[in-house]
Amino acid sequence: MADLEALGFEHMGLDPRLLQAVTDLGWSRPTLIQEKAIPLALEGKDLLARARTGSGKTAAYAIPMLQLLLHRKAIGPVVEQAVRGLVLVPTKELARQAQSMIQQLATYCARDVRVANVSAAEDSASQRAVLMEKPDVVVGTPSRILSHLQQDNLKLRDSLELLVVDEADLLFSFGFEEEFKSLLCHLPRIYQAFLMSATFNEDVQALKELVLHNPVTLKLQESQLPGPDQLQQFQVVCETEEDKFLLLYALLKLSLIRGKSLLFVNTLERSYRLRLFLEQFSIPTCVLNGELPLRSRASDPEAGVARGIDFHHVSAVLNFDLPPTPEAYIHRAGRTARANNPGIVLTFVLPTEQSHLDKIEELLSGENGAPVLLPYQFRMEEIEGFRYRCRDAMRSVTKQAIREARLKEIKEELLHSEKLKTYFEDNPRDLQLLRHDLPLHPAVVKPHLGHVPDYLVPSALRGLVRPHKKRKKPSSSCRKAKKTKAQNPLRSFKHKGKKLRPAAKPS
Repeated sequence: MADLEALGFEHMGLDPRLLQAVTDLGWSRPTLIQEKAIPLALEGKDLLARARTGSGKTAAYAIPMLQLLLHRKAIGPVVEQAVRGLVLVPTKELARQAQSMIQQLATYCARDVRVANVSAAEDSASQRAVLMEKPDVVVGTPSRILSHLQQDNLKLRDSLELLVVDEADLLFSFGFEEEFKSLLCHLPRIYQAFLMSATFNEDVQALKELVLHNPVTLKLQESQLPGPDQLQQFQVVCETEEDKFLLLYALLKLSLIRGKSLLFVNTLERSYRLRLFLEQFSIPTCVLNGELPLRSRASDPEAGVARGIDFHHVSAVLNFDLPPTPEAYIHRAGRTARANNPGIVLTFVLPTEQSHLDKIEELLSGENGAPVLLPYQFRMEEIEGFRYRCRDAMRSVTKQAIREARLKEIKEELLHSEKLKTYFEDNPRDLQLLRHDLPLHPAVVKPHLGHVPDYLVPSALRGLVRPHKKRKKPSSSCRKAKKTKAQNPLRSFKHKGKKLRPAAKPS
């Protein structure tokens, strides 16, 4: 067993198997939320905890959940195997993340504690078989949990001991209010509950009244985002929409922002417009649609992407469009500077949006009022030479191009859909028609735009950035061909033939 004295978890009285799993994860000490929440949870308290994204909230509820289950099985009377822990999350991605973290912590007690994820609607039959085995912990979205409860695949009334609502501030905005209230009717009257959230909004207060009993509230005195030594946050005022596209093109093409970047916009149409625009300059980009819950009733424009997916090693978050709410800004910014990694957030703002940005700034600055969103020191006049290219690319991204780009993705989804696999096997002609449909042309890509000549690079940046790859040295065969080409008299105009001899004089 590894030396656990330096971990900072040993004073919590955790099972040695959990401590070993924590050691394997490389956690040197508990985060603030873990340090405060775990002892209270082990005492049987209900918790309402707010902590910033990436602060370790999942482990803060997973560790006490596993400890309580292991303790019950170790010293309690022999009882029938049953589902005793339920974790509710707003998206399938969060369900997978929660399941993964719980399983990692249960690495050395996997035989004693089993975890099942039932968030994917397409796996209903296999989930039914898993639930028949009565796993100790079930993770899923409210709609999927309610569906299994209504079909009697899952029974919780006589067994549930611990309920966790993760990302509680998003649950209702994702359209799960009615499902959640119906789900509560299937639970016992008494159980321990945790609400974990990045913000305390009205929805969280409503959930508190529904599920918590005399809870301990942990509103940790920490910033909702990492400090400036880890997360740098900037704002840049763009006079026009065109300036936003121009600045983004320059930042990415001149490698002023490097590594994996997330670009946030406020509509789906804008995401495709931005992708097609960047493709003009050979900048690889993909669109991530927010994955909405059943019947697409989510009203939150940040659905899915801002909070639903855990991206690893994101170097920068760019708010191409200003976030609609201060909370949305926090959710977006929380995708970078996770754990101990550094990150940067750059927010583009139009002059008419300045008052809205001030509200975000007010929330971020907290009590001390110190500015958080620093001005991004960038002179637009330095990149005026790129403007004609920017306009050229913007003209290529028409409404028709955006429509065809979306249709192309839908077509690819149909061709690779597991749900439609059986249908296509029974109807091969439909598959052939889909495969041989007229090709779609989302936008006309101009190859020359992918190359940035040196004269366009701002003088202050020359020698510091490499906007294009270094050209390879020509091979010997190419050099020979080039030499031959140079000797072509029609090309070089330097033909040196034999001098004509003067004609012989007549005798």
